[in-house]
Amino acid sequence: MSEPTGLRARKKERTREAIGNAAVSLFLARGFDRVSVNDIAAAAEISKPTLFRYFPTKEDLVLHRFADHQGEAARVVRGREPGAGPVAALHGHFRAGLDRYDPVTGLNDHPEVVAFHRLVFSTPSLAGRLTRYQLEDEEALADALGEGIQARLRAAQVLAVQRVLARSNWQKVADGRTARDVHPEAVADADLAFGQLR
Repeated sequence: MSEPTGLRARKKERTREAIGNAAVSLFLARGFDRVSVNDIAAAAEISKPTLFRYFPTKEDLVLHRFADHQGEAARVVRGREPGAGPVAALHGHFRAGLDRYDPVTGLNDHPEVVAFHRLVFSTPSLAGRLTRYQLEDEEALADALGEGIQARLRAAQVLAVQRVLARSNWQKVADGRTARDVHPEAVADADLAFGQLR
């Protein structure tokens, strides 16, 4: 009998998650450049070809954690309430992320999250790959905003603002402050930045 599709998909997702977790643990312990793909395959108890079926590049082993947020800004714009402007919807979404201490806002002081962001920001190949993800997000947001240069400029501005805000929040937390302590400043900064976008 064949395995039900839902079960097979869940098993694949669990395997993908296990590989990603093993990789990130090794990267955090030793540094990205000091860990080989063979090290990760051994830690995850899989073959190297199996690893590459789940993650095409070594960088993807880290950045898969951003996958849940891929295209998020475009989804927020498309799913906004009738009458709500796109920038207002994105501002509300970012503020809600701050209130949840969502790691993507930079406002999260869990030691592993802080270390993970440090790994990404301090490893040139990861920072470069992250830029590619951001450019894909920019294209998706521009499509959601409309057509032409104005939509592209607005998308670039919004995502630059979110990136700067998140990096600023992370830096404050990385410097030793708690996320709860930084929260009021992060909210004020977001209000100022999105206010300027409007």
